[in-house]
Amino acid sequence: MIVGQDQSILLDNPVWNALATTHASFAEGDELAKRYPVDVAPFAATRDQSPDSYRSLARLLGPEGTAAIPLATMPVLPDGWTVVRKIDSAQMVWNTQSPPPFEQNFEELKPSRVDEMLALVELTKPGPFFKRTPELGSYLGIREAGQLVAMAGERLKPYGYTEISAVCTHPDYRGHGFASSLVSILIQRIMKRNEIPFLHVRRENVDAIRVYEKLGFKTRRDINIAVLKLGSWIDRQAQHANRRGPVRGASVDETLARQGGRRSPSYRFKLPGQFTFAA
Repeated sequence: MIVGQDQSILLDNPVWNALATTHASFAEGDELAKRYPVDVAPFAATRDQSPDSYRSLARLLGPEGTAAIPLATMPVLPDGWTVVRKIDSAQMVWNTQSPPPFEQNFEELKPSRVDEMLALVELTKPGPFFKRTPELGSYLGIREAGQLVAMAGERLKPYGYTEISAVCTHPDYRGHGFASSLVSILIQRIMKRNEIPFLHVRRENVDAIRVYEKLGFKTRRDINIAVLKLGSWIDRQAQHANRRGPVRGASVDETLARQGGRRSPSYRFKLPGQFTFAA
């Protein structure tokens, strides 16, 4: 199946279009803002960029709430929100006729194996992966001497699409084509469901982008992953740096730098996992 322009627009707001369709059973929120349960994934989304949608998101996240929101363009934030971190990612869609072959033996990773999966994720840092993340789709693994050494699976599912995610290999077992084989298997499975595989990868990870291109993926567009935080004391610090208030849409560091303020060295922002989608 070749991706069509009429369908691919769903990928401009992939979290919203997953939670509003295939993953509706996971959705928390309302008709304006939705998120995954916090033990499933750190992602949230709004239907649009209206103030009403962000008010709904604020109610959903609660005081000083935080969420990662992937969008085709950076969000237009009302007062009270801060972009804590921005990650530039390539959104790649599988766009060839013949699925690539695979040459490795693999196993289905059942929920009972989640501790092994979490250990591999902690070692390799492919992206956010929590205890309930495997509920989002199929996860496959490769073992050597009984040890889980490679993994890949399915995450976001906007209608007609499935995202391949958590692609990782133990450092001692890289170079054997394990990850490529697992991605190839997932491509074939997704295609059999008459869906289109896609994934996200950090722009600076050029080696991974080359591997995915060899597997038949093509870059559709850039996706901005904005880690947003609802108002806190650090926002008030930024506002006090200049009576005119914060620079809308800027990060905390950018706001303070432009207005002559200084960020407190004790402030640290962290969520479980790294805010990347794929290896």
